[in-house]
Amino acid sequence: MSATVDDRPAVTSLGRRFHTQLASTGLANLADGILATLAPLVALSLTNSPAQVSLLTAAAWLPWLLLGVAVGVVIDRVDRRRVQVVALGARAAVLGCGALLAHLGQLNMLTLLALTLVYGITEVFADLGATSIIPDLVESERLPAANGRLIGVQQVANAFLGSPLAGVLIVLGAGIGFGVSAALAALAAVILMVGLRGNYRRVAAGGPKRPLAQVREGLAFLVQHPMMRPMVISSSLLNLANSAYFAVFVLWAVGPTSAIGLSPAHYPLLTLGLAVGAVAGSLVTDWLQARAGEVRTMIAAFTSSVVLMLVPVLWPNPWAVAVVFALLGVTSTIGNVLSQSLRQRIVPGEMLGRIGGASRTLSYGLMPLGALLGGLVAEQFGLAVTFYAAVGLSLGTCCYLSLAVRSVTIVPWVQRAERTAENAHSG
Repeated sequence: MSATVDDRPAVTSLGRRFHTQLASTGLANLADGILATLAPLVALSLTNSPAQVSLLTAAAWLPWLLLGVAVGVVIDRVDRRRVQVVALGARAAVLGCGALLAHLGQLNMLTLLALTLVYGITEVFADLGATSIIPDLVESERLPAANGRLIGVQQVANAFLGSPLAGVLIVLGAGIGFGVSAALAALAAVILMVGLRGNYRRVAAGGPKRPLAQVREGLAFLVQHPMMRPMVISSSLLNLANSAYFAVFVLWAVGPTSAIGLSPAHYPLLTLGLAVGAVAGSLVTDWLQARAGEVRTMIAAFTSSVVLMLVPVLWPNPWAVAVVFALLGVTSTIGNVLSQSLRQRIVPGEMLGRIGGASRTLSYGLMPLGALLGGLVAEQFGLAVTFYAAVGLSLGTCCYLSLAVRSVTIVPWVQRAERTAENAHSG
């Protein structure tokens, strides 16, 4: 049975409000892309320890583990546009501090880790606000297309533009890199503040509840839901494995003694294929899910991504890895678009912040642990062992997801969420 809802209306425009959000997201992710490449390259100038380099990834994702649930409640109680503006403004200030420290020559591993940690806190607020507001900007049937555009823009900004730009900025100096990222974050906040008007605060039927009651309600929904529970468990394990893999991948790719042998300036170019593939994936997701079903397509995409991760280990050729990154961009984007769209469709709108926060507390919260494990295993047994272990765990997770989730269960849950939304609006 197809996972899509039949008899959908004619395609409608995504609209000006969505494109304002899209523009802000693109600028914010351009800043993310610069920092994501700049920080580990700066770290390589400060240390050669895989464990210390992996701490950057751990610091970036630790806020999700500590704050995800609490921030989710905040998102469900405040204006989702305003919380993004505040978070992006705070992010610009953090990056500005990084630029100043780099300019003064005071940047070391400790300060770099502290900046990454605070930056990660702003990311929790901004990301949950951005994903929770999308159902307020587009029609339900257009969510896959909207999420496809968002993820495509994120990948282009991060990898196609941000990563190579970081390679240029690292030559000019870390201070300039941090400064450019700060300016982009500030501009993203201004675009939302000026271009996206209105109130985007969701109020549940019966009025707002106490924060602890909202937390319990969200956790109960997540644990009891036959679709969300296996999806969150699977995404958590996949994120654990992926963070272990990519936390130390720079050591496999960069340096004269590395397996791939890239220079720091050339390393960002390796990820260009990821961005190109992401754009392609965002464009074909609608077509694929309409023919194969949402769940089937999602599982196939995630499984293909895992298999492709073997290639850089077995064949560490720069050109082969570039092709693999392009294919990873396609498959991971398809899987992420469908996963995000499913969550937005089966979770009632007034609970999206809590559900997103609770699910990402686990799925993103395990990423610091994965990064630390990846660094420790690589330190003791070598980089290749870390990569093979990550792939093995990911393959087992994809098998679990394919057994636990059934396409036939989607439609009634989508219809139930739509009825809840109608009741909230009518109340």
